[in-house]
Amino acid sequence: MSDKHHLETTLISAGRKPRYTQGAVNSVVQRASSLVFPSVEEKKRATAGRAKGELFYGRRGTLTHFALQDAMTELEGGAGCVLYPCGAAAVANAILAFVEAGDHIAVSGSVYEPTQDFCTHILKKLNVETSYFPALSGEEIAQWLRSTTRVVFLESPSSITMEVQDIPTIIATVRRIAPQAVIIIDNTWAAGILFDALGAGADISIQAGTKYLVGHSDAMIGTAVANERCLAQLRENSYLMGQMVDADTAYVTARGLRTLAVRLRQHQAASIEIAQWLSLREEVFRVNHPALPESPGHAFWQRDFSGCSGLFSFILKEKLSPQALADYLDHFEHFSMAYSWGGFESLILANQPEEIAAIRPVGELDFSGTLVRLHIGLEHPQDLIDDLERGFDRLKAMG
Repeated sequence: MSDKHHLETTLISAGRKPRYTQGAVNSVVQRASSLVFPSVEEKKRATAGRAKGELFYGRRGTLTHFALQDAMTELEGGAGCVLYPCGAAAVANAILAFVEAGDHIAVSGSVYEPTQDFCTHILKKLNVETSYFPALSGEEIAQWLRSTTRVVFLESPSSITMEVQDIPTIIATVRRIAPQAVIIIDNTWAAGILFDALGAGADISIQAGTKYLVGHSDAMIGTAVANERCLAQLRENSYLMGQMVDADTAYVTARGLRTLAVRLRQHQAASIEIAQWLSLREEVFRVNHPALPESPGHAFWQRDFSGCSGLFSFILKEKLSPQALADYLDHFEHFSMAYSWGGFESLILANQPEEIAAIRPVGELDFSGTLVRLHIGLEHPQDLIDDLERGFDRLKAMG
């Protein structure tokens, strides 16, 4: 992040050089496959600078892409940014850029399920071995590191169960035991700005920009901001794999940055209010919200993060039957059932404990009730609380 301005100011100004805006407030939307060179000399110059922001070919990007990449680089304090068609593509290609047959990677055991699936179904075919370590490991991660470990992949908070990792301790241990490893973190929950991943020592910070960067549930994009050590290899390998986004998606993502700070403040305030209300409900076993003391890794969140977003989960004391779960989920007024999160709307999904256990390759669950994941949108929190209370009333009515 820029040292010159506060975050809110940087979000407004980043990626808005006159070259990108050409006199407008926002960056231009430059749609192009072929980019025309007026002379042989201009073609040579563009070819030489194709990785450094010169207009060369549509797959390398246009002014619209460069504006977003510059903004993300400034916001996350990296050496550069690579764009992908979705968050899963960012995860897959960031790992692929640094491994080859015979290598090993260490992955947090509670990462996003598609990340696990990529390791299980794709990396395994490429003869790259994956080991999973408990999310709340600190120095203990040393036992999962090898001389062949090329990538350590983190996600904090964890997917679904929301454990916050001791990132500084993990990074220090990896640097000591396996200095060759590239440390990658899925930083989507923090929108890349509530946790300074590269400042903490990670090499690459990944986001599903589909979520908070876009902010309106109407476009898909992935971003990876890398340090100087890893940028060139990440960028060139991703280019060879054909990774890119269209200019319109890059534009709406850059536009989403301008309101990110104010949106996150509302997501945070409402999610904390609702999480605290849920923590007092007799039906609830535990609320997994990093800002609450009972949430796993709360002390690490308090130490390392500057705020929280709208995604968290809570666990019911009892496991709901299929019929009870359907009746509970089917009748909310303000919470919709949908995959993804990070938009202006509130969302709800539920997982039974055995479903979560099936995607947790290490460790055992410390609960037996149904888990409910919420994304708190920009509605008034009292309306959302009322909606959740009616859901509990439905459960009581079923006995």
